[in-house]
Amino acid sequence: MEIVSLLSRHLAPPEQGGLISTEASPPRKPRTDVIRNRTVILDTAQRHFQRYGIGTSLDAIAKEAGIGPGTLYRHFPTREALLASVLQLHSQELVARRATLIQIAAPDEALQQWLSALEDYLNAFNGLPEPLMAAARASAPDSPLTYPCDQLIAMTDEFLRGAQHAGQVRAEVQSRDLFLAIAAVAWIRGEGSTDDGALKRLRHLIQNGYQRSATTESQP
Repeated sequence: MEIVSLLSRHLAPPEQGGLISTEASPPRKPRTDVIRNRTVILDTAQRHFQRYGIGTSLDAIAKEAGIGPGTLYRHFPTREALLASVLQLHSQELVARRATLIQIAAPDEALQQWLSALEDYLNAFNGLPEPLMAAARASAPDSPLTYPCDQLIAMTDEFLRGAQHAGQVRAEVQSRDLFLAIAAVAWIRGEGSTDDGALKRLRHLIQNGYQRSATTESQP
């Protein structure tokens, strides 16, 4: 009985007279060199993605950043993890653009301009549309690209719902499908195998597909 009582006292919380504290230790701040390495990696990776596309050599990124490959992989275990972090930096201009477009009085015009801005964003790095389209289709929670992809779809949904509420866009149109359509145009544009006239016609086809009209609404 005395042994049980002694163990209970040792394992009890401090406020009950125990000797083991249950309070979590305060998190340690990242070391200065860790923060510096991460910043240098992201800046270098963004330049490489812009020059050579997202398939660029990760070892080349590490070499230009002045670090070993092991340091890069400790910060970003996969190419997708590195790309997701670079996209966070790259999205600042798009977020600012969204804040401007949300003020446009005509919802259909705001949606159209947002889709144009989204296409430019997806075309910033050669090869970027493919992994984002894959993330949008799979919705895999373990993929580092799922979160930035979901954020882009959520912002698209914001403009889409406004236009639908105004009766300017067909009710069955979904933001994920619209995102995939724009990503496909960005991919074709990035391949450089289609002229500007064809791209313009593709955008027009997408716009005709989501816009509401008396003809489309009367069809069964």
